[in-house]
Amino acid sequence: MNRPRVLLAEDHRIVAEGLKSLLAADFDLAGVVEDGRTLVEAARTLRPDVIVADISMPSLNGIEALEALRKDGLKIPVVFLTMHRDVAYARRALEAGAAGYVLKHSATTELLQGLRAALEGGTFVSPALAGKVFEAMKKGPASAVDPVRRLTPRQREILRLLAEGLSAKEIAAKVDISPRTVEFHKYQMMQALSADSSAELIRFAIKHGIAER
Repeated sequence: MNRPRVLLAEDHRIVAEGLKSLLAADFDLAGVVEDGRTLVEAARTLRPDVIVADISMPSLNGIEALEALRKDGLKIPVVFLTMHRDVAYARRALEAGAAGYVLKHSATTELLQGLRAALEGGTFVSPALAGKVFEAMKKGPASAVDPVRRLTPRQREILRLLAEGLSAKEIAAKVDISPRTVEFHKYQMMQALSADSSAELIRFAIKHGIAER
């Protein structure tokens, strides 16, 4: 009997090694990637049975990577393994199509449960958050109040690069637009988020999982 193939997306190598050990008895490893963009590419190529992904990752965060997969028509179940206990993160993940949301400190007891549920077509949320998450979802979609939704995918990409310390000229070269267009996007983000400076934009990016600390 073939074992399920799992793709891991985790940018901390020590954590990734621990996950490989945790999953080795029940899953075959399809691959390990360290950023969201590579996750999307690997999922397209490897077609694993299930994906375990962090939310805070370079290039694309986990939720954005999931959205990209769904746009491609890939219905591979994704279980997020994250340190973020904020209900808003969990709502955003589930509304994007996540099959699971597991807190990292509970991984040894809950990740396998989450993966089994995902492979059976179900949804698993760490019990420590589940009640609050499903109660919040009854009130309507998070997108109605989620400030991240005020930004376009291009703006989120530029904001992530800005938070990584790149200049407007460096960002322009990386995403193939002009420095003036980068500055225009930056101005639009400041308007949308009522931010007064680049520093405020960067703090927003870190707080909402667009960039890492």
